[in-house]
Amino acid sequence: MTDARPAHDARIWLYAFGYFACYWPYSALTKLASQGRIAGMTRAVSGFELLPVTTIASLVGMLVFLSWRGLFRYATHRTVLGRVIPVPTRWTFLSGVATAVIIATTTLAYTFDGVSIVLMMLLMRGGVLVLAPFVDAGSGRRVRMVSWIALGLSLASLAVTLADGARYDMTWVASVDVAAYLASYFVRLRFMSHLAKSEDPRDTYRYFVEEQMVATPVVVFLLVVGAVIGKGAALEELRAGFLSLGGTGALLPAIAIGLLSQGTGVFGALILLDGRENAFCVPVNRASSVLAGVLASATLALLGLGQATPMSEVAGAGLVLSAIVVLAWPTLTARRRAGPASTARPAG
Repeated sequence: MTDARPAHDARIWLYAFGYFACYWPYSALTKLASQGRIAGMTRAVSGFELLPVTTIASLVGMLVFLSWRGLFRYATHRTVLGRVIPVPTRWTFLSGVATAVIIATTTLAYTFDGVSIVLMMLLMRGGVLVLAPFVDAGSGRRVRMVSWIALGLSLASLAVTLADGARYDMTWVASVDVAAYLASYFVRLRFMSHLAKSEDPRDTYRYFVEEQMVATPVVVFLLVVGAVIGKGAALEELRAGFLSLGGTGALLPAIAIGLLSQGTGVFGALILLDGRENAFCVPVNRASSVLAGVLASATLALLGLGQATPMSEVAGAGLVLSAIVVLAWPTLTARRRAGPASTARPAG
């Protein structure tokens, strides 16, 4: 299978910047809210308490974005009760469910006590990096040398950052969170490779819109069901998130977290939907979030709200930067050869 996107197409780097710009404050705010360290908060709130408001905010953000950009026109349409409405196909629905799990597990990942932002981020991102070439192989997609080099640098970043792993604690809940995240990403990448990495941009936009239509509503539905059941500590916290989060002073931060989460979802999906191989797109996606997470940790430390960033994490970030340079080099050289006529048309 050949690449569906020319090497000089630089839109992926604009999406990577957008992903970085959303992920930096998203991860920092989530950590601060879970510790009750945002001005106006009366106490710390758990990840389960945060999920209802953050997810509803994401849902609103998704609907506003797709309507504003006029993207619903790319979705599959069917007549229901006399009205033509956009609907997902079976496969985009399943991909949207997998994305819903990714949304929930990502938000929870930054709320576990005693577990570093960077540790969780690198376990999750590193795991997806490992999955990428296997998904490409299963899809018959060629993996270029620059992608292998960047993959190696990204995995080296994970190894360097975890070199002093004795200082990290991993609870069983955090481990389950990571496992669910990786399994969902495997399903999502497989569907993307077969259905969306196409020479026809309409296929890509259709997949993007239909997945977005499913993912956040599924999360909201599952959260409502869990809150109605309300038995057990986690589901009681979930119910409290629907009913009483405003009393903790965390309502506005939770809305901001949800909107930023939707931003990461939009830009992250656009990166992964680029027509080049997953072993190229995934390191671009992962590197953006790793750099954002390291910067979030450093920002909290500078503000006196967190611990200083260890040198191992700084070294890991340096390796990620190296991976970005390796991945960007063919794009830059191709654009130079192609000249100004190769300027990419914005998405949507």
